[in-house]
Amino acid sequence: MTDQHFTSGTKAGTIGGTLLSVALNLDASDILRTLILASVGAVVSFTISILLKWLVKSARKKRAPQ
Repeated sequence: MTDQHFTSGTKAGTIGGTLLSVALNLDASDILRTLILASVGAVVSFTISILLKWLVKSARKKRAPQ
């Protein structure tokens, strides 16, 4: 096997070329769809976290001796 050494210029060129090719192949509708799905996912995740926190808190109150 050959020992490959990548210079910082090679890494930057590879990363830049990859990002540029991805960016040029994205449609505005894809970006909009991604933003909407990410927003919905964040809201659902936050809501479920708050609901579970409330359920655990109420379950602990019922178990605690008074």
